[in-house]
Amino acid sequence: MTTKTAPPRRGALLSEILPPEERAIEAVVARYMRVSGAVTRVARTLSGRDDLRVVLGASSRASEQEVVIDPGLFSAAYSRHAPVSAEETALASALHEVIHLVSADFDQTRPLPIDWVPEDQPYPTEAGEEIGLFDALQVAGGPPAEVLFFAIEDARQERHGLKDYPGARSVLQDIYRNSTRGAIKAAGPLTRFTIACFLTVGHYADDRELERRLDSRSGAAWADSRSILAAVSEAADPWKVGGMALKLVKIARAHGLLQAAQTDETARNRTRRQEAEKEAMTEGLDRVRLFSPIVADADHYHETRQAAEGPSYQDLRSAETDQVTNEGINQLLRVSQAPLIYLPTGLSGTLSVARVPETFRSFAPMGKEALLETAGEWHLDRRRVAGELYPLFIANQRRGLRSGFDAGDLSPHAALLLGGGLYQRMFERRSVPTRRSYSVSVLVDGSASMLQPRRLAAPGDRRPWGLAAAMLGAWTLAAMCSELRVDFEVSLFNRAFVAKVDDTEWTYSRRRTAAISDLRQSHGSAADRLVSTVNHYVLSEFHEPWRRSDDLLAGLFWTALKGSEAGLEARRNPRKTPPVSLFEKGANVDELNVTYAARRQADHGARVRVLVVLADGMTRGSVEALNKSVQEVEGQGTTVLGIGVGDDTVASAYRHNQVISRPDELANSMVTGVRMALRRGLARDGNDAWWIREGRISTENGMAINHRQRSA
Repeated sequence: MTTKTAPPRRGALLSEILPPEERAIEAVVARYMRVSGAVTRVARTLSGRDDLRVVLGASSRASEQEVVIDPGLFSAAYSRHAPVSAEETALASALHEVIHLVSADFDQTRPLPIDWVPEDQPYPTEAGEEIGLFDALQVAGGPPAEVLFFAIEDARQERHGLKDYPGARSVLQDIYRNSTRGAIKAAGPLTRFTIACFLTVGHYADDRELERRLDSRSGAAWADSRSILAAVSEAADPWKVGGMALKLVKIARAHGLLQAAQTDETARNRTRRQEAEKEAMTEGLDRVRLFSPIVADADHYHETRQAAEGPSYQDLRSAETDQVTNEGINQLLRVSQAPLIYLPTGLSGTLSVARVPETFRSFAPMGKEALLETAGEWHLDRRRVAGELYPLFIANQRRGLRSGFDAGDLSPHAALLLGGGLYQRMFERRSVPTRRSYSVSVLVDGSASMLQPRRLAAPGDRRPWGLAAAMLGAWTLAAMCSELRVDFEVSLFNRAFVAKVDDTEWTYSRRRTAAISDLRQSHGSAADRLVSTVNHYVLSEFHEPWRRSDDLLAGLFWTALKGSEAGLEARRNPRKTPPVSLFEKGANVDELNVTYAARRQADHGARVRVLVVLADGMTRGSVEALNKSVQEVEGQGTTVLGIGVGDDTVASAYRHNQVISRPDELANSMVTGVRMALRRGLARDGNDAWWIREGRISTENGMAINHRQRSA
């Protein structure tokens, strides 16, 4: 009877398992951010500094105050063969990098140890003269000694740093083991020996497994090195590790892995030979280990240390030049931390959420004057916008109040209550939760197309009224909701470089230029995708008093109505004007913003919810996805009104829709639609239907009277 053995576990390429969007740099960074707290705690434990900060940056560097990790190192880990998950790779690669940044310190100088100098060579320095570790390795063993030093020191740091984290060690072990087979197969004896030394010091491979994979020459050299490699694992002094690396060089030379110097060899030929040996050793080793600049070689180590000691780093990261230098990584962090929005179609996308820049308030004086003037021109009376809804909502709010007397609390024991000082208790009016609560959310397309000139009623009269009419409609709706005491929120959405709440035109344009430059250098063609994000700007939140945002909306209105003047002002004084260039041309992804706005409104807790969406073009996603998103939102109890500015896409995507072609139609459509939705909310419960009936009868009687008067 024969027994079947289980097939060996084979490594899986993460890039084949993960879909493209999960391999994108922002997704990789997002996974790191979920474990960044654990990574920081490990770094503080290893360094003994409780105030150490671990952040992401354009390049790896380390100082006593801060450790900076290059996120590109995480992406490199995802291209390795290993039977591990993406989350495991994110944590292990982050720990790997931070351990090396915290542990690597090779700056101490000492006199060259006498036993490092071959017996047939004179002592190369003055007695007692101190030199650096790397210079000492070059003098005593040449470039191959440096490679072997970094190979075994890399593994030694990982073994000591991860001794209390066996899970992370096992992930690295899986990555290294699955890379070893291909690396050894394509390597020569010297490279195989170098790889074996690295795996042995780190305890990443079984001895019998290595014996099978090594050829006779590299295997014999490795066998003679076993005692030295065991001592490296327990060493704590990098100079001692350097001495053991020189012993490994002697063993490699004794077994013919390294060519001995010839008597007639010139210095130039010797340098070429040693550099070729170094390149072969490093290339094969890098196919197995995860690359970490600070323990890659002497040049990378010095670059990492000097970056942390340079003047641009020691200014506590407050200088403007330093901020510009890191703007690419700052944008990458913003993208990776953006909320992930799931659509009913099964697709998902990130949405950058921010507040509308407060600097738009600087245009408020001109905006308020223009609002009043334009409201009169477009026949929009803001003073009586609540109309017949006002008495109905007042009655609704009164039914949410009750007094002790009205509730029948006046009992035969009233005299005793009065004597006990409980008079106030009898007649106080206390608020109880009303059975009804209302909220209105307005979502406005904030792309540059909304600022394009459009035809007005008069022939040849073209003005940019799209966004201006939307802001006027929001201004009017705010008045209505304030009268009715309905919670109100306004948001803009576009697709461009996301602005910060304190941005001016100067800071916004400089941040955008710096981010594009940095990301093109580090991520190539992905830079445009990382810079041009899907944005959701909140102008006023539900819990905020509307008066706080009145100036902000007025400033946005003036920017939209007088776009050319706003642009001219921004060019004249960019350091004080708002970032008017944030209104870039870009195809929006409407469904992400609709889903997010509806979620915010549902989380607010109102029972009757109305969402008004205004756009002037087709979504960059798909009309089908937008339609399903709207259906899902309405299925959860929110009424969604879609208003199209000269575009009939809303008819395909929204059940409640209207296409308008004039600015007065736009503002009035927003108000009329919200009125109808609120009226339906009032009539939803049978107990309160008498209000609606009474309101309708009064309205109908009034309409009939007006009709008879006009006929007469």
